[in-house]
Amino acid sequence: MKVIIVGGGQVGSYIGSLMLANGHDIKIIEYREKNFHKLEREFTSEHLVYGHGSDPAVLEQAGIGSAEVLAAVTAEDEINLVVSTMAKMEFGVPRVVARVNNPKNAWLYNSSMGVDVGVNQADLMAHFIVEEMNLEDMLTLMKLNRGDYSIVQTRVGQHAKAANKLLKDLPVPKNAVLIAITRNASVLIPKGDTKILVEDEILVLTDEDSRKELKEIFG
Repeated sequence: MKVIIVGGGQVGSYIGSLMLANGHDIKIIEYREKNFHKLEREFTSEHLVYGHGSDPAVLEQAGIGSAEVLAAVTAEDEINLVVSTMAKMEFGVPRVVARVNNPKNAWLYNSSMGVDVGVNQADLMAHFIVEEMNLEDMLTLMKLNRGDYSIVQTRVGQHAKAANKLLKDLPVPKNAVLIAITRNASVLIPKGDTKILVEDEILVLTDEDSRKELKEIFG
């Protein structure tokens, strides 16, 4: 997969390293001379483009015409939005991911601006903090891009309805699917005759409406 990363700071360089480690073709665009020299110590010249990501000529130099993904991850929302709009509207990049620096600007990161996925770091952190405080109930591990489904983790409480019962005997909501059970450092694939035990950690794919029911069963 060909990926263009606009912004070669800590976030951009880290994403670039991960992409390379997984065998993807990357280009990192960076205009700040000091940052660019740092990148030269981590990446070869074939992976780097010196210039401003909001310049169409620089994007073309990076090969945006054949890019499958563009990630705009500079520290400036204005640049990320401009780059995203150009990537989607002018060059037709199939998937555009953009970093949200100021949570107040999150509403701008939408399809009309060319953004497929806006990564709001502050919002993600806030949700993790709030939900971690209530881990006994349910912790969101991943929010799926389409619809309102999430992969969540819940721990079976001492007085849970599910404790010591077979999975097939539990009223699991129709829009929820148990993915895995972690028990004593072992991972089990849930089946109908699997007995749920206290302290089991369960991964569930669920929609928002089913979360309350799941808490009542496992919490």
